[in-house]
Amino acid sequence: MIQTSFIDKSAQIGAGVHVGNFCVIGPDVILEDGVLLEDYSCVGAGSIVGPRTRLGTYTKVGRGVRIGADCSFTAFCEIRDSCQLGSRIIMGSRGTLSAGTTVEDDVIMKYAFVVTDTPDLTANDRKIVGTLKRGSRFGASVVIMPGLTIGENAEIGACSLVRTDVPDNEVWFGMPARFYRK
Repeated sequence: MIQTSFIDKSAQIGAGVHVGNFCVIGPDVILEDGVLLEDYSCVGAGSIVGPRTRLGTYTKVGRGVRIGADCSFTAFCEIRDSCQLGSRIIMGSRGTLSAGTTVEDDVIMKYAFVVTDTPDLTANDRKIVGTLKRGSRFGASVVIMPGLTIGENAEIGACSLVRTDVPDNEVWFGMPARFYRK
């Protein structure tokens, strides 16, 4: 059989893991039981992908990322270095999480979702990124500006630009996003 993917010899591969064609699994990666990597996926050095998580075609996971159990990432997702993701997260295609983003459990992000970052020039260019709290939900084409926190169970409507923190249990939408209702 021809080897069509590269799996570093230091990677730990759990039971029932499926690795598609042309995937790259870096050094010290842990793929827990039942992980599915679709074709052309990439997992960077030192990352952990939790049990039963699915990485769609062309999905890229950076270095030092932690992903919980039962997550699903559609095609062309990018999870940059050092992101911390909980369990049961769903991300539609072409979603991007900037390096260091925190996403808690049960978050849903539709297509073309982006959490942006910016360098903190007073802190040696350390990046300022956001936090998506437990149960928050996002429509398609939402952009979250740097350093914001989206509250628990908050909902952000499609095509919104979020420029301020959103409290728990609120619905916001628009360009820029504004409070709609509790």
